[in-house]
Amino acid sequence: MSNKQKLHPRNRHNSDYDFEALCASYPSLSPFVRPNPYGNLSIDFANSDAVKALNGAILKAQYQLEYWDIPNGFLCPPIPGRVDYIHYLADLLKATNNNKIPRKVNGLDIGTGASCIYPILGQRSYNWQFIASDVDPKSLASSQTILDNNQGLSDAINLRLQHDSNNIFDGVINQDDYFEITMCNPPFHQSLSDAHQGATRKRNNLGTNNNGQDKLNFGGQKAELWCPGGEVAFIKTMIRESKKYRAQVLWFSSLVSKKDNLSPLKKSLKKAGALEIKVINMAQGQKISRFIAWTFLDKDAQQAWCQQRL
Repeated sequence: MSNKQKLHPRNRHNSDYDFEALCASYPSLSPFVRPNPYGNLSIDFANSDAVKALNGAILKAQYQLEYWDIPNGFLCPPIPGRVDYIHYLADLLKATNNNKIPRKVNGLDIGTGASCIYPILGQRSYNWQFIASDVDPKSLASSQTILDNNQGLSDAINLRLQHDSNNIFDGVINQDDYFEITMCNPPFHQSLSDAHQGATRKRNNLGTNNNGQDKLNFGGQKAELWCPGGEVAFIKTMIRESKKYRAQVLWFSSLVSKKDNLSPLKKSLKKAGALEIKVINMAQGQKISRFIAWTFLDKDAQQAWCQQRL
């Protein structure tokens, strides 16, 4: 499957995977690589173990990670789509910063999971600094192991446990914290049943089956996949809490899986007093994803922020 010319122009994955080279540098990938129906080398993208091995190979070859692993059953994120979010956030900051991508950026990743993938990609792509939060101690322990075993990551990325699963920013952002961007891949299902139905649809779209097993492809724990009310409820909580930190964050953002969810979220943002709201579309293969970004700072305050901090 080719991602050519469909990902962000700065995305390193705009050409087909070189599986021979990846297997040579990361032998653990080799058992999962075989010719697809078109005769090209590929993997079964519905197999979470295969995707995890591919991630390890990509992160070693293109992001200089010597170690990357996650526990079985945790969400395994495809790298090309994840790094696209980082590149489009860089464009958002560029537009705010006199058309220059800032080098000095502090980011906050909400729900970093066991992979810590967004902060890692942000650090390796732009040398950004991150705070990464999660409600699950096991996820943070896995992320910390990754950081400790790769040069430069533990100095740039710090982890924080969210002690209250009902909160998002509260309990994570400290009084002296300032962030150029916050980002989040929220749990978008409303229940475990919805998550299983979504996994079935994804397998069907990939042209695979689950051999009679009711398994979430790409893995995933409860907090990673679903919450009461789904992503709309989650992001509305984020919006409500973001008002408290309006002077400490330049741009808040969150992925939004369904286009129909944008309308109620925009209404909530306007009610909260957001001064700018942007919806950024991202093309990934045949799929269109998006994130919504908002700020409570007017143009003069944005300019002053950039002059003082970037």
